[in-house]
Amino acid sequence: MKAFYSDHFVLPLPAGHRFPMEKYSRVRDLVSTLANLELIEAPAATDTQILYAHDASYLLKVIEGKLSPEEQKEIGFPWSEKMVERSRRSAGATIAAAKTAIKEGISGNLAGGTHHAYRNLGSGFCVFNDSAIAARALQKEVSSKLKVAIIDLDVHQGNGTASILQHDASIFTLSIHGENNFPFKKEASDLDFGLADGCDDHTYLDALSQCLGQLDARFKPDFVIYLAGADPHEGDRLGRLKISKAGMRQRDEAVFEYALSRQIPVAFSMAGGYGKEIGSTIEIHVQTIQNALQFQERY
Repeated sequence: MKAFYSDHFVLPLPAGHRFPMEKYSRVRDLVSTLANLELIEAPAATDTQILYAHDASYLLKVIEGKLSPEEQKEIGFPWSEKMVERSRRSAGATIAAAKTAIKEGISGNLAGGTHHAYRNLGSGFCVFNDSAIAARALQKEVSSKLKVAIIDLDVHQGNGTASILQHDASIFTLSIHGENNFPFKKEASDLDFGLADGCDDHTYLDALSQCLGQLDARFKPDFVIYLAGADPHEGDRLGRLKISKAGMRQRDEAVFEYALSRQIPVAFSMAGGYGKEIGSTIEIHVQTIQNALQFQERY
């Protein structure tokens, strides 16, 4: 299995905000030892590809360093050339993973999941929306007939993704998230399932089963982009849910089994994860990659 990484392009973050970035290099170091996994440095998304999902005026502001202080605050880190480069490569990694999955069945981005980025603004550590860009890139660069489902299992709703794709019937957006968690103003995905604080494994996995059933009945995708956030885990300091490590494994297995049983290619990204102990987040991310390797053997 091929996995793409962009963590060489480290961002200068304010004090107290380094953890969300630190996990990526540690995940890469761990998975580099796994058998049957090829790590590839992420290519940068081109301007044309970014414009599949974003306004030209916003792209120019990002490239030229003209984001206002308020816009940079909304994103969560200051502008820099490294920020632009890493954001391009994070999106480029999901594009590359998607195109690889078309050929090999499954592939991943060791970062990505930047689902809070809107068409014309960034938010919540997200500059460019890699899932929306990659879905459109598949349709424009591989086949215009591809129906793409974005299955977002980060604990936070994929508000930017829902907004960008709200009028696009060829891409189905599914988000299972904490109802009382960020963002506090939700957008309308094609299918949303909001979970109560303290949700356990049984409730979570039942919701996922229901949603996958609805996805199959309503859309029948040709391709899946899966945001495998680690933040529903009970050890996450921002997640507010109570999903065990075993429950997180069962979640990944349910998504991969859904796709495999229908011979649908899958590109996955790591998305969020903010464990009280960084090790717990890294374990969840690595577990997702190990599950993906097992399922790829069956494609």
